[in-house]
Amino acid sequence: MRTIPLAAAGFFALAATATAHDITSAVDPAKPAAFDITSASATTDGRLATFMMEVAGEAGSVKPEVTGKLPGAKVAAYVWPTGFDPSVVGFAEKSGILALAITAHPDFDDTPLHDENGDGDPANDGAGWHSHWVVLEKAEACGAGLKVRDVSPGVDVLPATAPMLPLALDSPGMSPLLKGKVAKITVPVKGGEGVSFDAVTAELQVNAEGKAPLLCVTGVHDVASGDLSLPGKIVKE
Repeated sequence: MRTIPLAAAGFFALAATATAHDITSAVDPAKPAAFDITSASATTDGRLATFMMEVAGEAGSVKPEVTGKLPGAKVAAYVWPTGFDPSVVGFAEKSGILALAITAHPDFDDTPLHDENGDGDPANDGAGWHSHWVVLEKAEACGAGLKVRDVSPGVDVLPATAPMLPLALDSPGMSPLLKGKVAKITVPVKGGEGVSFDAVTAELQVNAEGKAPLLCVTGVHDVASGDLSLPGKIVKE
């Protein structure tokens, strides 16, 4: 997997001159097929927004290996960085880049309000694919130049459904769909028409020492736009 300095690639610059609503990307045999993005799109009906990405292989077929411990645990992710202000879903205004993520991480559970595997225990999930809103920001200490923003629960503004971890991460329980080549998720968010987005497949890792930066983007498989310029636009259904 390549390590790309995402922030240096223009992550914080929205593509004002973008002309395409969808994003297309050529197949690259050198990338893992399950994370090799070929297209990405997003639509809205004014109340709900649906984000989609298609990959060359089977979406969701590759997950991190179990290590049995939280320190150093890895996270696989399909991510849509957006031009939404983080405040639209309950984070602090202008606190970073709001991104929607579908993740899997078998070594810890960060969705305490939900029982994804349906076994009656809401505290033993994480291995299955599930969703998050996260706020990303620059971090030179991280391999790809980005991290999930570190916060202080009870001090920093967080959504009501946040799991109260020291991260700008929300777990509202929106169910993703990974089927065939497609990863897809629908979320409640208003005012989405015309908002910019991109699509990324990446790996994150929990700090092995349990300190900030707690959750780094350590490597990137693919970026739909090639440069994280957020050229996609959410279109009205």
